[in-house]
Amino acid sequence: MAGIILGLMGGLGLFLYGMKLMSDALEKAAGAKMRSILEFFTKTPLRGILVGIFFTAVIQSSSASTVMVVSFVNSGLMNLYQAAGVIMGANIGTTVTSQLISFNLSAFAPAIVMAGVILSMFCKKNKVQRIGEVFLGFGILFMGLTSMSSSMSVLRESPEVVEIMGSLSSHFAALLVGIIVTTVLQSSSATVGIILLLAQQGLLEINICLFIIMGCNIGSCVSALLAGLNGKRDAKRAALIHLLFNLIGTAVMYVIFSLALDPIVHLIKTVSHMDPGREVANAHTMIKVVEVLLLAPFNKQIVKLTGLIVRGDDAKTGENFELQYIGEKSVFSPTTAVFDATREMERMGHMALANLERAMNALITLDEDDISEVYQVEKQIDFLNHAITNYLVKINQTTLPVDDKQTIGGLFHVVNDIERIGDHAENIADAAKSRLERSVEFSDQAKRELSGMLDMVIKITTYALDMFSNNNQEHMQEILDLEDQVDDAERILQESHIQRLTQNECTASAGMMFSDIISGLERVSDHATNIAFSLMEDDPDERRKEQKMAAAGK
Repeated sequence: MAGIILGLMGGLGLFLYGMKLMSDALEKAAGAKMRSILEFFTKTPLRGILVGIFFTAVIQSSSASTVMVVSFVNSGLMNLYQAAGVIMGANIGTTVTSQLISFNLSAFAPAIVMAGVILSMFCKKNKVQRIGEVFLGFGILFMGLTSMSSSMSVLRESPEVVEIMGSLSSHFAALLVGIIVTTVLQSSSATVGIILLLAQQGLLEINICLFIIMGCNIGSCVSALLAGLNGKRDAKRAALIHLLFNLIGTAVMYVIFSLALDPIVHLIKTVSHMDPGREVANAHTMIKVVEVLLLAPFNKQIVKLTGLIVRGDDAKTGENFELQYIGEKSVFSPTTAVFDATREMERMGHMALANLERAMNALITLDEDDISEVYQVEKQIDFLNHAITNYLVKINQTTLPVDDKQTIGGLFHVVNDIERIGDHAENIADAAKSRLERSVEFSDQAKRELSGMLDMVIKITTYALDMFSNNNQEHMQEILDLEDQVDDAERILQESHIQRLTQNECTASAGMMFSDIISGLERVSDHATNIAFSLMEDDPDERRKEQKMAAAGK
């Protein structure tokens, strides 16, 4: 008996490891692309359901997809109505695993493992290595199934085991077993896989399997609930949508099965050609599809119910030294980690840009409140700089999608560029304070020139932040043109201010201050250009050279 138990444990270990390896590799290989699909194709509940099915079928994990959805809601990328559709679709997509398991591919497992080893060990391209890991995980999964199946075939001969399994006749007890086992394993697919093997060995009847599967549906909600626990209110509501969908769906299916169990079982057996493994897989898919068909029309009502359970609005944290999209109060998912960091950096960038405008206003109006506010916001920008940098270091050590892993270096540079823009705003506030204390006067012409240059800098920085955070290349050429215009303006204004000095139209103190400020604004323009092109292969300097050569050719 000890050998049988060890065989079961070893087989289960291989099965769970294979599933995790396969899921992680798929997520790393396709996570960034799947994120784009989720972002752009979830505008309606039906599209959300279809995307949820496709996404979960690809990464083979409803837990991963629902955690990602909770993260998207926490980041503001997706609203609750869109999330509800994706979560419903994910519940159907997760049944693909049981369908694959039901086909006896164990004989091919060694060959699949060998293919995975060759691809992951001997290929240099990251994406090919990830595909190799997918094959490796898939093969290990089936080798684990083979080991468990062999042990269970021996257990089938034990009268005590047959009696224990046969005693599981209570529908509610079977439901509880499904909840408990799935909560422990953190994978409904793994639990359904075990049920499938037990059914194949004749240790479980399909009528009991149906209720255990329904329990698996509820147990699978634990991952999303844990993910939403530290998130904002909408993240908690997204996790709650998953739980409510499965609770309500399970309750409805429980009543239906209790009232019409025999005809339903007969239908499943007929469709599955009396194959116990196929019966479990088809039952799993059928339950999920029926639940979605029943509850999809009540999408809005489920979302509103989560609002009644989790009351209140998310507190605005823009003026506090807090992180909004990353950190302890956010939902961490490797697939959305870079996206969340980008959102936090976008927030930091707009904060630095607004502070630059505030500092320039203070320079002209000598408003002491504005000067004080600039220093206060600069402290928050410094806080965000350190927090985001630490977060980037942390996620760089995790298993990120391949495309995201390649962008980490650029993100470090962007944080630094944004922080430098904040420093230039502080320098201008220093000049405003000095001007106030020393009664330094600017001529009307100098004020107009500063205002004109600031307008260009604000424009290029706004375009740059949009290009960085949204990958919007609509204003790419304008950014390059504006950067040249700012450079030209800085040279012209330096000459203009020298002329005013020589003609005694301004004081030496005002002239030095003016010169430092326009130099600082020109450097802000440089930082903005760096931000715009930080995640692109194009070098802006090379692009300018190409433009000049093309112009000369004309």
